[in-house]
Amino acid sequence: MAEDEMKTFGEFWPFYVREHSRVGTRALHAAGTLASTALLLALAATGRWRWLPVVLVAGYGPAWVAHFFVEHNRPATFKHPLWSLVGDYKMVALMLAGRMDEEVARARSEAGASPG
Repeated sequence: MAEDEMKTFGEFWPFYVREHSRVGTRALHAAGTLASTALLLALAATGRWRWLPVVLVAGYGPAWVAHFFVEHNRPATFKHPLWSLVGDYKMVALMLAGRMDEEVARARSEAGASPG
């Protein structure tokens, strides 16, 4: 399914997974997602909202580095910002549960891509 044809997160998810197929990409995304979440919680607790741009840099910085220099693709955030954010959290949850590698294998298999 073409990226422009996706209408639901369920349709978007396999695409998202394939765009994050390398371990290094996923690791940088997890670092950024967890760091930005921790910073956002700290801002909420302290009320120092002027630091909100730091949250965005902490989250997007590692992710974009991963896409441009590890995965060599364009972040899905540009076309699907909300689904990408949900995808980041789902991916981190699957990584913490030790199930993300099997999710990558399934997404590749469904797309007819090679496993490695």
